[in-house]
Amino acid sequence: MKRFLKIYLDKPELAGLALLIVLVLVFQAKSNGILLSFENIRGVMGLLPEMALVAIGVTLLMICGEFDLSVGSVFALMPMSMSVILNSGVPFTAAVLLGLMICGAVGFINGYVTLQFSIPSFITTLGMLFIARSLTIVISGGFPPLLPPDLPTWLFTDYIGGSPFRMSFLWFVVIAALVAALLSLTNFGNWIRATGGFNEAAASMGIPVKRVKIACFMLCSVLAGFAGLLQVLRLGSPLPSIGEGLELQAVAAAVIGGTALAGGIGTVFGAIVGTLLIRTIDNGLVLSRVDANWFKFAIGVLTMFAVIANAWMGKMSRKIKVEAHK
Repeated sequence: MKRFLKIYLDKPELAGLALLIVLVLVFQAKSNGILLSFENIRGVMGLLPEMALVAIGVTLLMICGEFDLSVGSVFALMPMSMSVILNSGVPFTAAVLLGLMICGAVGFINGYVTLQFSIPSFITTLGMLFIARSLTIVISGGFPPLLPPDLPTWLFTDYIGGSPFRMSFLWFVVIAALVAALLSLTNFGNWIRATGGFNEAAASMGIPVKRVKIACFMLCSVLAGFAGLLQVLRLGSPLPSIGEGLELQAVAAAVIGGTALAGGIGTVFGAIVGTLLIRTIDNGLVLSRVDANWFKFAIGVLTMFAVIANAWMGKMSRKIKVEAHK
């Protein structure tokens, strides 16, 4: 019994999963069965990849011991840059790659400035939040540019057969699986966890901690930019205001999913669970006819509860380990 309890305590994302199941049951009853209806699931799953990809990138970076508050602005900057590039006559694939390269450059700047000048990443990326958002508005010229009508949007927005999933969900599943494999099955994944959990020890072991962190900053920005691309292709217009406040929801999803604020601990599955919890609360409140202004209150309470619960679960896990060695 203690063995199973310890496994549960060592995986805080399981607590989030249990809470998700409870909330689904509660909102299903409160909404008179609408929550799990086909049309509602189709609506929720159509939006999930956009936030979940940002949360996965933020989770990866938090495991590495850093934060990125600029992801919401990068979420808007990438598709706006891509749209401007498209309107200059560049083919779609090349425009997407150039847009993602811009995101990678933003991530590199975040990482380089943070590490080179020993600035907390919270401050560096807060500055980049304003810089990237301003650039998005400037290059738009104040008006959203029109997307060319011949774009292969079906590759990202069409529903897969008669299922409730868009093609964007397929992209999300593939990317999530790749990042999960990176974390769990490669030496680089071990370097990420070691860098976030034991930075000095990792450096003394020969792990290139600075390069690892910069790579995570870049991957976080690229995932945010790709998520922004998915939303813009779904909406059909690159609005300069998209992604505002998304960075805080992504951090909340990571924390709710069991990612440690101190670094070294976290999973892709936890980030997805955290995102599903936030989307379920948002959708469930609306369907239950509860004032939508309670949404941010609920997310705030859930985030604080997750931090407290994760700390308690960690202590209990260590206590069981000590007792097992007696």
